[in-house]
Amino acid sequence: MLLPELVAIPADPPFFLGSTAMTNVCYAGFLETGRVAAPPWWNDLDFRSPRQPVVGVTWNEAMAYCIWLGESDGGRWRLPTEAEWELAASAGLPSPRTAWGDEIPKGEIPEGELRGPWEVGLGTPNGYGLFDMGTIVHEWCFDWDDVPREPRRRASRGGSWRHRVRWSSPSARSSLPPDYRYSDYGFRVLKEIR
Repeated sequence: MLLPELVAIPADPPFFLGSTAMTNVCYAGFLETGRVAAPPWWNDLDFRSPRQPVVGVTWNEAMAYCIWLGESDGGRWRLPTEAEWELAASAGLPSPRTAWGDEIPKGEIPEGELRGPWEVGLGTPNGYGLFDMGTIVHEWCFDWDDVPREPRRRASRGGSWRHRVRWSSPSARSSLPPDYRYSDYGFRVLKEIR
């Protein structure tokens, strides 16, 4: 079992957050348990690099992965709340435009046509040491979306490799019904500090 790399996030209370979105190589161990089926893009040439973010995972499957991490490694693992995700993405800056401050670092986001997400952790970490915050994939959050609609939706944060504009500010919100799958939806894990 390959554990995700974690970064300590100073908060009240503090917590650990995955330094990147969950990768295929880390998720592979969970798939071997047979608890969930492989996501639809798992064997697609444009999506199967070990360092690409795993995509097409439902909210329930992402939470099941967190539960499995707790059973395997100990501790309490889960998805971050929207507030925790935004705090980590902002890296101590007050209402930043991007996870790095006013501007996205040069070369952080690939230009031109993409057939799948780029590999995680290739760019510049933000001030807390987190990579790709607000880029590559939308990341599931723990919370229900507070907008009343049917079907109910789970909150998510972050940008998308599929969009024309491939990044989102730390405060930008999105949501999706928890059983939906998209090729630009992934997740990042949180481990609570006791």
